[in-house]
Amino acid sequence: MEEVRLTSLVRSSGCNAKLPPGDLHKALDNLPQKRSEALIEGFESADDALVYDIGNGRVLIETVDFFPPMVDEPEIFGEIAAANAISDIYAMGGEPAVAMSLMCFPSCLDISVMRRIIEGAIRKTGEAGVVIAGGHTISDREPKFGLAVTGFAEKDKVWSNKGARAGDVIVLTKKLGTGILMTAHKAGETDGREAVEQMRTLNRRAKESADGLDVHAATDVTGFSLLGHSYEVAAASEVSIVIDYSSLQFIPGTENAARFGFVPEGRYTNEDYLEDKVSIPSSMPLYCRDMLFSPETSGGLLLFMSEEDAFSYLDRMESAFIAGRVVEKGSERPRVQVSFP
Repeated sequence: MEEVRLTSLVRSSGCNAKLPPGDLHKALDNLPQKRSEALIEGFESADDALVYDIGNGRVLIETVDFFPPMVDEPEIFGEIAAANAISDIYAMGGEPAVAMSLMCFPSCLDISVMRRIIEGAIRKTGEAGVVIAGGHTISDREPKFGLAVTGFAEKDKVWSNKGARAGDVIVLTKKLGTGILMTAHKAGETDGREAVEQMRTLNRRAKESADGLDVHAATDVTGFSLLGHSYEVAAASEVSIVIDYSSLQFIPGTENAARFGFVPEGRYTNEDYLEDKVSIPSSMPLYCRDMLFSPETSGGLLLFMSEEDAFSYLDRMESAFIAGRVVEKGSERPRVQVSFP
């Protein structure tokens, strides 16, 4: 029997499938909550994971992430979904330990496809030192897969998206462009090979390369785009951020794909939400805006640190680059500005 292409079964894929950030805020803002003194981080500042004090100077870090496939190979889909979910633990400065899987599976697929997705996830979680200890599966018209991941950290070493300071240098550890390139790949216009390899890459080394350095704030760049996740840090830290477009690095082929209009749907919902929160020069071409607002899947860590520590980090992590800097917000509310040559 001919194998069904996973991407032919889904309308959206990867982190592009996230709900629009504006809709999400409407649903979550001002919800009644039960407070706990042990809960250090919840969802109030849109951080990457919850942080719960378990005593003796240790905290538990927990996150969940799942999405539809952006590739047709089940094992690679499993690897990407696992790397993406685990990334939230690294973005909080933690060490991932154990996970539960989440699977939505259509009846039109042979059950062997499910097994291959999980095998890919096991391979990637094994690389991270994580054990998949169970999970939950439901029948659905579209395949979806991901993990709920639990990690641990020393309480005084946890990162969050709060704490960025004026004068900080912003470092990004992976190139941009996965959303655009995988949109082009689905249309048969690119093989997407480099994007796939990047999405399969854990952020473990990116996190470990910051050992001994003072990271003031951190997040990872996924479905809400570089500008969206930068704004979350700006808002949580009460600062403004300047993104230097000329310093950004994109996966080869991203610019050409953007010029030809291979733009994921999430790019537009991201811009709608960020319209009054981001300043972009009118001289910037549309394809450049597309690349800044487009969702990323299993993107890099966005780290905020002093200039001295940032350059020390760049010496350790060859794939990383400077993406911008932090400035005082002044009398205005926090904003993200884009510097364009």
